[in-house]
Amino acid sequence: MKPFRTWLAAIIFIVSVTNFMSAQVHSLSFQILDNVTKSPMDNVQIILTPCSCGGVTDVNGEFKITLPEETYYAKVSFIGFKTLEKEVLLNQDKTLRLTLNEEQEQLSEIVLSAKRVSDRLETPQMGAVKMTAQELIKMPAAIGEVDLLRGMTLLPGVSNAGEISNGLSVRGGSLDQNLLLYDYAPVFNPTHLFGLFSVFTPEAISSTDLYRANIPARYGGRTTSVLDVKVKNPFVDKFKLRGGIGLVSSRLSLETPIIKDKLLLYAGTRAGFTDFLLPIVSKRLKKTKARFYDHTIKLLYLPTDKDQIAFTNFYSKDFYQLDLIAQIENVNAESNQYDFKTFNNTLNWTHSFTDNSSLRTVFLLSKYTPKTLFPERDNSNVIEYESQINYLSIFSEYERKLNDKVNYYAGIQGNKYNIKPGKLDPGRANSVLHVSLDEETSYELSAYSNVNWSPIKQLTVSGGLRLTNFTFVGPYTKATFDENTGEITSVYEFRKGDKVKTYNALEPRLGSNLKLGANTAIKLSYARLNQYLQNIYNATTPLPTSRWKTSDPNIKPQQSDTYSIGLYQNLQDNNLELSVEGYYRDTENNLTYKPGADFFLEEFLERDVVQARGKAYGIEFSLKKPNGKVNGWLNYTWSRSFLKTESVKLSDRVNNNLWYPSDFDRPHVFNGTVNFEGDKYNTLSFNFTAQTGRPYTVANGYFDLEGVDIPIFLERNNARLKTYHRLDLSWKVKYSKKLNKRWVGDWTFTIYNVYARKNQYNLYYTQRHGDANSNVFLGSPLGSYELTIMNSPIFALTYNFVFD
Repeated sequence: MKPFRTWLAAIIFIVSVTNFMSAQVHSLSFQILDNVTKSPMDNVQIILTPCSCGGVTDVNGEFKITLPEETYYAKVSFIGFKTLEKEVLLNQDKTLRLTLNEEQEQLSEIVLSAKRVSDRLETPQMGAVKMTAQELIKMPAAIGEVDLLRGMTLLPGVSNAGEISNGLSVRGGSLDQNLLLYDYAPVFNPTHLFGLFSVFTPEAISSTDLYRANIPARYGGRTTSVLDVKVKNPFVDKFKLRGGIGLVSSRLSLETPIIKDKLLLYAGTRAGFTDFLLPIVSKRLKKTKARFYDHTIKLLYLPTDKDQIAFTNFYSKDFYQLDLIAQIENVNAESNQYDFKTFNNTLNWTHSFTDNSSLRTVFLLSKYTPKTLFPERDNSNVIEYESQINYLSIFSEYERKLNDKVNYYAGIQGNKYNIKPGKLDPGRANSVLHVSLDEETSYELSAYSNVNWSPIKQLTVSGGLRLTNFTFVGPYTKATFDENTGEITSVYEFRKGDKVKTYNALEPRLGSNLKLGANTAIKLSYARLNQYLQNIYNATTPLPTSRWKTSDPNIKPQQSDTYSIGLYQNLQDNNLELSVEGYYRDTENNLTYKPGADFFLEEFLERDVVQARGKAYGIEFSLKKPNGKVNGWLNYTWSRSFLKTESVKLSDRVNNNLWYPSDFDRPHVFNGTVNFEGDKYNTLSFNFTAQTGRPYTVANGYFDLEGVDIPIFLERNNARLKTYHRLDLSWKVKYSKKLNKRWVGDWTFTIYNVYARKNQYNLYYTQRHGDANSNVFLGSPLGSYELTIMNSPIFALTYNFVFD
């Protein structure tokens, strides 16, 4: 290459000198960048006509030549990227800064038309936080790979319950108050490996929309937020292969046409086997086992240039074992094994009438089956506890753009909920009885519409309305209880299909966006939402033993009213994005457990739960630098989240009917992410997170019962764990060009919890015996001990590749 460059430079020099002697000359400079990473590209070939001259770019992506005044045509090319052609009138010294896009398949007209329809339909309503696949790739890798849910927790107002958590808390809401959709189908447990991974494989995702305020009318069933994850459409005309091989997990995905221009396939799978790593991370995890896998398959059929039929199948399975943290009476076990799986299917037909109108009809099935296993000591018998959620839904939605100022959509949706609350199979155990709770069935019918209107250039208004009818049907046993003793006084049996209870709701949604100049905007929003499916648990994070419950005659639907205001400004020629958002949410009928409740396999759940009022409010600050060699964001949130019961009976009151912090009350949360893209080969990312410790309950006293000291709990969440903070590191090393013309690879090295912070997961109390630790606990009969899970750094190394 060097001799070629030398000779080429010599030829260019001779031609330039000759031309300079006969005409006026000017310098022409090029800088070539990768359109995605914005990094300089070296060895890019530049050919100029009619002089038949040119050259290649250097390590800074630059090439410079001196030529006579004339009109030239530049052809810029590099293997694996689209060739770019540019006409240049060289009448003065000029510098051209050009970007190259990766080579895309020359798709047929029918496929391109289908792709345009998909892009338009997935454009989010205002007020959403949208992440594309390209933006997800730029997020700091977590334990070897980019992870969607962990990336969401870097946003203001979004957090989780700690190291081991199976979901998101958005603006102080509980985990079950978020609707998580994967190609339209709900996911009830979205995490792997104790919450360290989400079940969403990065390669399968095309876009992600998080709605926290003005939730569009097409969504219903949750009171706090919606996370809408779309699986990519395989718009390809040749085979593509992607994957990664790592210590914690490995993955593989492919895209290929099955029938050219008609039937296209995406298939991706991932698996993790970490049993050998966990004892290295912590001695506390010596007996812990964990493994998981998931897959996503999407078939896209294009019968005409106006129709798309897509089928998506998603399957996820987890197994892990922990030291005994949940017990069942008369069960002689020393560990819990959790085996849970998700099985989703989505069938989506989209018909485009014109470029501005379309009809989309979706049928979906979502099935979630959590199972808890209790291996008995000294024998091979395993006691099994299993529950299940079966969710069926069909909706049809018409969307139309009238003009540049008005667009709207309207639709109807029908849902069926079938819940199996729990079944206990003792196997060969004689001391445990077989228990099977009755199934619960409900139906939900909704109609909705939303209009976006821009009366003037600076103002956009969005108004929506959702009308919902929810019906709980039999078989169902309705019990009447004695107000003083709580004993059952009578029961009434509803037969299968009998209407037991109906709830009707009207949910208005309103949002506005006022632009104050080119770089400033103010947004206002209001949304009312109802929730008919709820999760009840009495642990920090919902384990598979938690109870899912639809509304019935005793348990009313949750309802929330959320008000938000925000100021958004772009600074320094859009290189900095600043936002400040404030919100207030008022909720009714939040489901929580009564003092001393034990609802495991309880037939009449209403005896162990109570519904409470709730309020949450806060201010979120965000500063983002999206571009440049140093990029990232800083987020700070001040917020509060409270609950309050209004029970008449003293035994049903929580915290004596006074306001108390919810499990997800975090007054202060800070997230900072910095990416250093020093050159095209290396990207170094740091992520730091810190938040106020979660609330927990401290005993107010104790009493002696036959020689055993029993703690007395009069208040709930009256203390806090220590402040949680953690630093993560990610180092990505990539190649500068494709190997063997079709293969691209990179290495990602990550460290989770760099400085080995021993964050508290929980505090627990045990009976003290003798004088052990008397210098710490003094005369207290109870000892308090802290539990930490991830108290050491977790190292991961992953090799990622693309072949096309």
